[in-house]
Amino acid sequence: MIGNLKPLEIVLIIAVILLLFGAKKLPDMARSLGKSARILKSEAKAMKKDDEPAAPTTETLAEPAPQPTATRTIQAAPGDVTSARPVSDAKPTTHS
Repeated sequence: MIGNLKPLEIVLIIAVILLLFGAKKLPDMARSLGKSARILKSEAKAMKKDDEPAAPTTETLAEPAPQPTATRTIQAAPGDVTSARPVSDAKPTTHS
C-alpha cells in the first residue's frame, strides 16, 4: 500500500504531520526513535549472543566455572544514563 503513494500524497501526509506535531517536536521525536532503535538492536544482539552455546574447552570439561551473579542492565543510548534499568531473569507468570 505504501508503494502506491504518489508524490503529492506524500507531501500531503508530511504537511498533516507537521500541523499535528509542530516543527519543533519532530527532531526530538526522530531522536528518541533513533535511540529506541539502537537499544532494540543492542538487546537483540545480546539475546542472540545468550542463545549461542559456548564452545567447550579443556577447562570447562575438567570443572565447571561458577556462574557470575552480577545483574544485567539494559544499556541506554550513549549519554543517556537515566533510562538504564536492571533486567530480571524471572519468567512472567500467566493467570488462568
